[in-house]
Parts: sequence; C-alpha cells; structure tokens
Amino acid sequence: MAIVSIRGLTKKFTDAAAVDDLHLEIADGEFVSLLGPSGCGKTTTLRLIAGFLQPDAGEICVGGGVISSPSHLVPPERRNMSMIFQSYAVWPHMTVAQNVAYGLKFKKLTKQQIDAKVTKLLGVVHLSELKDRYSSELSGGQQQRVALARALVVEPQILLMDEPLSNLDANLREEMRFEIRRLHEEFGITTVYVTHDQSEAMATSDRIAVLDRGQIVQVGRPAEIFDRPKTRFVAEFVGKANILSGRLDGGSRMQIAERLEIGVMPNPDLASTTGEAAICLRPHNIVLTAVQSEAETLARQDYNVFSGVVQRRIYFGESADYTIDLAPHPFTLRVVGSPSKLYDKGQRIFALARPEHCVVVSNH
Repeated sequence: MAIVSIRGLTKKFTDAAAVDDLHLEIADGEFVSLLGPSGCGKTTTLRLIAGFLQPDAGEICVGGGVISSPSHLVPPERRNMSMIFQSYAVWPHMTVAQNVAYGLKFKKLTKQQIDAKVTKLLGVVHLSELKDRYSSELSGGQQQRVALARALVVEPQILLMDEPLSNLDANLREEMRFEIRRLHEEFGITTVYVTHDQSEAMATSDRIAVLDRGQIVQVGRPAEIFDRPKTRFVAEFVGKANILSGRLDGGSRMQIAERLEIGVMPNPDLASTTGEAAICLRPHNIVLTAVQSEAETLARQDYNVFSGVVQRRIYFGESADYTIDLAPHPFTLRVVGSPSKLYDKGQRIFALARPEHCVVVSNH
C-alpha cells in the first residue's frame, strides 16, 4: 500500500528553509497536487519524496516504513517510484516503443513480456500507431504521453510529476489535464503532482495542498479550496477573488466601510469572531441588475446589496467581465456575468451576493 506520511519535513538551503515543518498524509491511490507560486517549496518537497534530497528534519514514510530522515535515506532507485519531469526527458535516439520499454530492461522480463506490456501501454495512451517514431517526429503532447507511458509501464507504487505540462501550449495543456486524470482513474497509482497552475490542480486532483513559503496553508478537495479558502493567500492564488477588508462583529456580520455592513460566512479557523479580517467574494457569485425593484426583492431574501457604476466591461463570448466602482466606498468589485444581458460602461448598477458567498478569511 502506497500510503505516504510526511511529518515535520524541513529542508534548508544556506539559512533559508525551502520546506519548513511540512505535514501531509496521502492515502493509497490518492492524487494530491502541491500547488503554489515559484519558490514556495513544492518542487523541493517532491525531490525529497523522490529521494534526490535528504531532509534536515522530519521524515517521509511509505506504507509505515521510513524512507527519508536526517539519518536514513533509501536511494531513489529502491523506492519503486516513477518521476515525470517538466522537460519530458524522452530519449531522442530511441523510438517511442524503445523509450517506453527502457525501464523494463531492469525487471528481468522476457522480450515477449516486455513487448506485451509496451503494446498495452501504448494503446492506453493512444500512441500505438507512433511506436516506431523518434522524439523529433513527435509533438510536445505526444512526447508527454511517451513520458507517461514510460513511467506507468514499470508499475510504480508512487507516481511523481513535476510541472509536466508547463512546456505545452494552452490547448494541449487542457487536453493533457484530462488525459492525466483518465490515466489515474484507470491505474489508481498514488500520485503527487507539482504545479503552479490552479486549473491543472483542480482538473486532476482528489485533494490539493496549497503551499506558501515552505508550509502547507490549506489542504482540501478542489471545491473546498475554491469555495472555502481559509486565508487571503489561498483566496487570491486559487481563482479570481474580490478581497474586502473589514471588522467582524460576532462572526456573521462585517463592517467593510462606513455605513456598509454585510452578512458573511464565518471562518471556524479564526481565533476570534470579532476584529479585523477579510472576505473572499468570487466574481461569478455576484448577481447584477440595473433594476432597483429587483435589487430590493433580492435584498429582502438576505442578499447583500452593493450599489455602483460600471467602470469597465470586457466581453469574452461565454461571459462578460466587469469592474464595478462602488464610490463613495473606497473599493471596486470584479464581476463575471452572463453574456445574455450586458451592461454598459457608466451604467448605474446593483451588485448582489449571498452571505454564504462572502467567505471570511484570515488576512495573511
């Protein structure tokens, strides 16, 4: 069973901690993404799991056995893990079939057994017709499929992926996200995936661990991370967000400007239900109307009501992106609205949001 336990993991370079007292439990067969900006420690964490680095403190266990600690390090080749790198690392002098078969040479299998496994994996990743081609004849997406097949054919206990889609164009990245998820559902291998792209993490993962400055600041399922961020950092990094600062009064009400109080969704992780905090309000959770009677009707249904003027509108086809100036209050709202009803720049508007969509987050 590939149950991964990371306890108090720390790795320093000179005096700075790239990974700082990190704790994470990964279940057997689970797909977990390490998500965060450059320099947050996610790739260092992956390299520690792979055995390329030795921790300064803490330990990594797989199936109950310690594989990394300051005094003990199982070498990478004995960890039964496969790693896929950002650069694909496809051998240019080998064909697709030879690349996929490479790791099987060390498994003491017959040529017939190797051929059977390679044929099966090439079918799974839709590369059967390209088995005799060299990497120079492949697209970036095809090379990434070769890397996936080569990693999977050896039947690893754990699959590690370090930003594997960052070199692909936007359309290929989207296609490969779904491909990676499909392969995970087919093989069920415990997977740790490093990315700075929240869309990749949302599309592929069972759970997401958001990292900031070497520490995990929130772990949860994609919907939980997006809909219920715990901190301002998570709210701003994962998706678009309006962050409004204010003062909590008992947990369910917040004063965000003079003569403007709104209902909010409390944060059980905050030490106090009173005092300075912030709310995360996602742009797509805001309803727009130019009709005052409609706004008043929704207000009676406990919607928070903001009144303002359309400062900017950008049309994207499937949606319209607005900036609403809420003067005299000193802030604006970003709103993603339906293209079926468009509002013009300078138009007076009401922006409304349910209290449960105004999620209280800590200010750090």
